[in-house]
Amino acid sequence: MNKITKNIDEVTIRFAGDSGDGMQLTGGQFTTATAFVGNDLATMPDYPAEIRAPAGSLAGVSSFQINFGATEIRTPGDKSDCLVVMNPAALKVYLKNLREGGSIIANADNFADKNLRLAGYESNPLQNDSLGRYQVYAVEISKLTQNALKDLNLSPKIVDRTKNFFALGLTYWMYNRPMEPTLKWIREKFAGKEDIIEANTRVLKAGHAYGETTEIFTVRFEVAPAQLPPGRYRSITGNEATAWGLMAAAKRANLELFLGSYPITPASEILQELSKYKNYGVKTFQAEDEIAGITSAIGASYGGALGATNTSGPGLALKTEAMGLAVMLELPLVIIDVQRGGPSTGLPTKTEQADLLQAVYGRNGEAPIPVFAACSPTDCFDTTFEASRIALKYMTPVIVLTDGYIANGAEPWLIPKISELPDLSPTFVTNPEGFAPYKRDPQTLARMWAIPGTPGLEHRIGGLEKENITGNISYDPDNHHLMITTRGEKINNITNDIPLAKVVGDESGDLLVVSWGSTYGAVHNAVETKRNEGLSVSHLHLKYINPLQKNIGEILSNFKQILVPEINLGQLIKILRDKYLVDAVGFNLVRGLPFSAVEIEEKIDEMIKRG
Repeated sequence: MNKITKNIDEVTIRFAGDSGDGMQLTGGQFTTATAFVGNDLATMPDYPAEIRAPAGSLAGVSSFQINFGATEIRTPGDKSDCLVVMNPAALKVYLKNLREGGSIIANADNFADKNLRLAGYESNPLQNDSLGRYQVYAVEISKLTQNALKDLNLSPKIVDRTKNFFALGLTYWMYNRPMEPTLKWIREKFAGKEDIIEANTRVLKAGHAYGETTEIFTVRFEVAPAQLPPGRYRSITGNEATAWGLMAAAKRANLELFLGSYPITPASEILQELSKYKNYGVKTFQAEDEIAGITSAIGASYGGALGATNTSGPGLALKTEAMGLAVMLELPLVIIDVQRGGPSTGLPTKTEQADLLQAVYGRNGEAPIPVFAACSPTDCFDTTFEASRIALKYMTPVIVLTDGYIANGAEPWLIPKISELPDLSPTFVTNPEGFAPYKRDPQTLARMWAIPGTPGLEHRIGGLEKENITGNISYDPDNHHLMITTRGEKINNITNDIPLAKVVGDESGDLLVVSWGSTYGAVHNAVETKRNEGLSVSHLHLKYINPLQKNIGEILSNFKQILVPEINLGQLIKILRDKYLVDAVGFNLVRGLPFSAVEIEEKIDEMIKRG
């Protein structure tokens, strides 16, 4: 039959089902195919902390949302246009996030009495009028999958595990995505297992053919490639980009990279990614605990490598004493904190911005550490590279804050040429004449870096307070004050080495919305919408949290009202109020989820009306 093709600029799809239904894999493959087409995109995986929650339960629902389009995409989308659900629980959990008039593709075979009861449905929503506001496509995905594989003599378990590829093939047809990247992935992933290759290939193609031949689907959608800058792209997650940022920095510094790490959700993929590249001067050490992870990295920096460690909020707390040691030793160290819901174990697979005050202040004594925050998956590369630059130039540990949302999310990444990245090569002391462990560069106040064992440069450093210049242990009160203030001044000097902040919109006006970290995309979209409506609102995003850029105070003073949205109960706002005495207003939602642009738009309207 004839099918209508509609051209659209942007669409958001969510795949949802049990944690064993392969929704993350399905979303990942859809992302790869979409990047292959050339669309801009942003993704948001969402999955339970339990390895396998009870099948069919609300707690066990796993999902993957992707927003892609022909225009610039900054968020994974506020509301989905298409919701693909493999069971009633997935429908129950995510129906509220589907726009009115949106499409539901449901695996009708799983809407049996038992699953309906587990999800809290008294009757089958696919068979009553409760979904009348949506376009509902009840597809017997499980049965159609079984039909496609009935002659392969596979176990029912293996057959059932391929049904996600039927849904994937159907959405590939619906949104005109190529199957070739996924077919290639199947061949490589299951090399040597011809029956599994054949099964997944058949089911993927069966889903695609179903969309083409069935009468229930009359419309497919075309999303043109985005007008992205020319170059070579790949889809990359925030954790992958962080790992590549460390590798690129080590390469441009002509240093070996050492990562000391203890696995923790949602930061473990950084260790996993770096462990693939031992042939490129990368050493990874899976430590027995968080303290061993960071102290091994400190030891690597002492020996002349670029030392790094990665963790999440609970692990950052455990690393605190060693972070103070790194401050006292004045060695370069990159500390990656992929924030998650807390406190304690909290929400391990959900996002939050609640580690900011811990990163800035959470150490005993006066132990200042630069703190930078990435704003998107691809920005994780740039921010980590920048943190490495500052760590090496100023001989200091640097904390990079990301979070679960951007660490697991993906974007198209324009792969930079390594030769075009800044040279980060440090200067090691080799001449014993005039050497002293705490002799400093007069401009940066960074101390000398000498590799232990170099003839004539043997020295000791440690956690006890040091005498200025010599590095000898000192309990002199005036020397302690001098060393404390010098270390603080060194961090403040970084303001001379980072760009001034820029405002998006007018330089002055009624309202300034200040974002940091992963709130960037939603805030940018909200401000853009409200400016198009004629409101006097501007946007300031902060990458550098400690120290803040030189012109932040001047910018804040130019606006009548200041709004600070955060996925915490107000942490950046405390820093801004303390440093600049501004009467900023917080907008705080701590739900384990990122902000939507609509939520910020509504808050902007409220502020403008009140102001």
